[in-house]
Amino acid sequence: MTLVEEVVVKRLGLVEYVPTWQAMRAFSAGRADATPDELWLLEHPPVYTVGQGASLPQTGNPIPVLKTDRGGDITYHGPGQAVVYTLIDLARRSIKVKRFVWLLEQAVIDLLGGRAERKPGAPGVYVDGAKIAALGIRVVRGRAYHGVALNVDMDLAPFAAIDPCGYPGLRVTQMKELGFADSPETAASRLSQILVEKLDA
Repeated sequence: MTLVEEVVVKRLGLVEYVPTWQAMRAFSAGRADATPDELWLLEHPPVYTVGQGASLPQTGNPIPVLKTDRGGDITYHGPGQAVVYTLIDLARRSIKVKRFVWLLEQAVIDLLGGRAERKPGAPGVYVDGAKIAALGIRVVRGRAYHGVALNVDMDLAPFAAIDPCGYPGLRVTQMKELGFADSPETAASRLSQILVEKLDA
């Protein structure tokens, strides 16, 4: 087996959820042992996505609700949120799934600094009890896709129509409210740089 350390970073801009999800699945199914890993940096138009373990909710608004093949419960994606999809061959890098989740969380924590933290039993990253980043991945034959969504500078109102990640009353926050001036593009780039360093460590 050939070890490829390179990570290709692609900046896709604002893209629809379903075609992007289909492209992730196709990439993961078609990749070879020597295919470089990729990080896709992007934003989505407004959409709720629901993980494998959750049922479709009634939100009372016109935002689409889509069932996906990732882990986790329900979350919201919209403009102003930095999404980093992680198409990583975990088996080739000898990274276990729990460790990979930890790496994703730690990359966000490193980006945000001392106020960010984990919550036992609730994947993601939190600041003062409010969720700022959601995680959801799928691993097929040792290869991961989906990834992390970091709230940067967005309309948080659609979160009020759901129980974010399945937790009733869970507050959400974003980088703008914490005093960060990063654009979603800048935040995604910084987060991807940290993540590449951790993958190659």
